Amino acid sequence: MSQFDTFSDILTSLHQAMLDDAYWPATSALIDEACGTTGNALLVGEGTGDDVRVVFVAGYFRGQRREELERDYLENYHPWDERVPRFRVLPDSRVVHVTELYTPRELKTSRTYNEHLPRASSQNSLNVRLVAPDGSHTAWAILDPVTPGGWESAQLETVRHVLPHIRQFVRVRQALAAADAKAASLVSLLDSTRIGAIHLDRRGRIIDANTPAHRLLRQGDGLFDQDGFLRAKMAANDARLQMLIGQALPAFAGDTTTSGSTTVRRTPGRPRLSVHVCPLPVRQMDFGASRPAALVLLVDPASRPRISPQRLELALGLSPVEARVSALLAGGMTVRDIAATTRYQEGYVRWLLKQVYKKLGLSGQVALVRMVLATDTLPLG
Repeated sequence: MSQFDTFSDILTSLHQAMLDDAYWPATSALIDEACGTTGNALLVGEGTGDDVRVVFVAGYFRGQRREELERDYLENYHPWDERVPRFRVLPDSRVVHVTELYTPRELKTSRTYNEHLPRASSQNSLNVRLVAPDGSHTAWAILDPVTPGGWESAQLETVRHVLPHIRQFVRVRQALAAADAKAASLVSLLDSTRIGAIHLDRRGRIIDANTPAHRLLRQGDGLFDQDGFLRAKMAANDARLQMLIGQALPAFAGDTTTSGSTTVRRTPGRPRLSVHVCPLPVRQMDFGASRPAALVLLVDPASRPRISPQRLELALGLSPVEARVSALLAGGMTVRDIAATTRYQEGYVRWLLKQVYKKLGLSGQVALVRMVLATDTLPLG
């Protein structure tokens, strides 16, 4: 199989994984095979400076997840990992060898480097930081190469080619997770009330849209429907949107397609819409039938639902103030944001969160956010 065919297979698999987490292990294994590595790991964080919250982590070794290593790192090493402050200020998309993030002395004394990384096949790994428009950032670690020795130029070139598509995968997954559509079929997305979904055919015509998308198009504030085609009001936004749609739509069956994201300006005072365009598999023998060929996801930050502190009080047995800070944390705020919103001191917010961890038997912010989001979707009584 040629390098082009391998890369095309990776993109196809990534597009499937964008809509359903179940495809990620196979996609991860394809990437490992193409890069000649033992595995790779994704870690997504939100916040700035020292106040960064880890919201997602997944490490896979040739398609097999190693959750025990994930937990071990987050609980026993991440808070003291010397490379973390240096990683957080790396330029976007710069690929660095893990040893560049430790001082010569730390390479001898660091518990993380000398204890955890050997177990995780990461002492010869590559690390890269990907920054998103919303301020979140992704750490992607490409684990040790299969063959002994250093990284070859062909391997590094493959890693750099995959990078922008990993960024896009994380963006789309974040948008769907926020809409409680983590395993999103085309039908389920049309039923969603929390994220706009539009299906385009191979010519780019709108063939279906759900209620949130219809509402946004009807308002015409930023996006609108022009004779069945999706358009943006501002010329610069529209040029970018049409380019993304064109890249996602195949001219012929088997063509390589790519996904992409952009933002669309609206009237002053309203937040920009986030727009994600994803290709969809097109049957070779559809005889010209108008089937979905691309999916457009519309995310309106202004419509993000708020988690009810009262629900958390009842369901988890928290005090009103504990429930409030837990809801704000799960809603995407950092400790600094929560302090500014509640007018509490940052130290008090941290103390409250520690009380919640102790009360619920949790290990930290990631576990608390998962529990809050799961609790918020359950019926009471």
